[in-house]
Amino acid sequence: MISGKNIIGFDTAAAGADVLRAYSPVSNAALPEAFVVATDAEIALAVDKATKAFQTYRLTSPEARAVFLEAIATEILAIGDPLLERTVAESGLPLARITGERMRTVSQLRLFAAVLREGSWVDATIDVALPERTPLPRPDIRKMLVPLGPVLVFPASNFPLAFSTAGGDTASALAAGNPVIVKAHESHPGTNELVALAIQKAAQQCGMPDGVFSSISGPGATVGQQLVKHPGIKAIGFTGSFKAGMAIFEAANKRAVPIPVYAEMGSINPVLLLPAKLEAAASDVAVQYARSITLGTGQFCTNPGLLIALSGAATEQFTATLQQELSTTAAATMLNPGICHHYYENRDVLAGRKGVQTLFAGPAETAQTKGAPALYRVSARDFISDPQLQQEVFGPSSLLVECDDAIELSALLQSLHGQLTGTVMATAEDLQSFAPAIAILQEKVGRIIFNNVPTGVEVGYAMQHGGPFPATTDVKSTSVGASAILRFARPLCLQDCPQSLLPDALKDNNPLGIWRRIEGQLTKDAVRS
Repeated sequence: MISGKNIIGFDTAAAGADVLRAYSPVSNAALPEAFVVATDAEIALAVDKATKAFQTYRLTSPEARAVFLEAIATEILAIGDPLLERTVAESGLPLARITGERMRTVSQLRLFAAVLREGSWVDATIDVALPERTPLPRPDIRKMLVPLGPVLVFPASNFPLAFSTAGGDTASALAAGNPVIVKAHESHPGTNELVALAIQKAAQQCGMPDGVFSSISGPGATVGQQLVKHPGIKAIGFTGSFKAGMAIFEAANKRAVPIPVYAEMGSINPVLLLPAKLEAAASDVAVQYARSITLGTGQFCTNPGLLIALSGAATEQFTATLQQELSTTAAATMLNPGICHHYYENRDVLAGRKGVQTLFAGPAETAQTKGAPALYRVSARDFISDPQLQQEVFGPSSLLVECDDAIELSALLQSLHGQLTGTVMATAEDLQSFAPAIAILQEKVGRIIFNNVPTGVEVGYAMQHGGPFPATTDVKSTSVGASAILRFARPLCLQDCPQSLLPDALKDNNPLGIWRRIEGQLTKDAVRS
């Protein structure tokens, strides 16, 4: 089923001489298929097709796009076990995790189909003409969100389905009316091809224009950058490291016409372990967090990489239990050799910073591509004075920072960089006593979790999976949930536009039956003449 070819609209292409091969962290060996790196001509063709497809696709009805997204979901499920088996082989993630991730991918596509049918996401707003108004008449003014144009998507390594070829970026961009070009991730090219073929098949079945979707293979530093700089690309979605995300962001902003880059670049996800909570349940909280730190071998963007507590007996009990739990957790397979190597390298750098104490560090198992847990401790004073301690260590490790008092705790929180999440483990007494600290944390994150772990992101209407820089490049955006569609649209105002030229969302009779704001009031009613 896997050819190794690039998928360009409704065609495939493999004219290049260079190839890539997937590496299986399960077998610690290269997989046999060769994936052909796209040529300059193939890259240009993919963007040209997407540009032409946009002129048709942007005019498709919400219902047509909803049916398309649902067809993609159906085709992904139709691949069956071969998709699951290939994804496990390329990622090293267990079958149960991949099976669940496939359903999350399908559910995201169906969510955006529902968003399209409900329709209010376009923010249709109408101020009717007031020709008799004095001293000046008011024109008829109508506004809504419209698609941007071809979107480039860079998949994530740690979610080879849900944040990948047909993941949230692709689903939301297609839902908004934009063609998508995916730069296939080098760690799971076979998975990418299987899913890309499913999207291609769905597009053909649903009568979508040739070029509404393409998948390009090649190194990010060359092929990826070439796509970023192409003037036909109008927006970018990215999930990955800070270094790669900033390279894309900077290249996009150096273009003659800069474009938005929605990059999620990692986070250490601080956890406030407040004193009354630890006094009541130090060991239970430690067991809970040992599981969260090692979940998926620590390869979640919401991994709790920073634990913050006040010094005291309860914190010592928490630390001792957490250390014990981590020391009895076996090393587990990581996504690829590069990630595994960088995990141990970054772990060693962290351990060598001033004032950092190693509480536990499992032996490096790079030859087996396995990550062993680790736990470190540092004083708040040393943490605040060393910004390097805020660098993400992508893997099953965490840093415990101990504060002398509430004043030092607040100072530490003020020093934090932007994060995806922040967590508060607290009793009702803690919530009252440490309200100022929680308020500071709220300014630093996109989502606050109370009395739970940050790992796990629900896909729904209220989710916010983004945060202040450097967690993301756009604090207002989310890469998960219904609001992700807003990244790939822009407002367009139409003044005194004839009814025949208005989009359905703005026509007087509201043929879509959606919620609109007319004269400042939300309604599904028609515009009164």
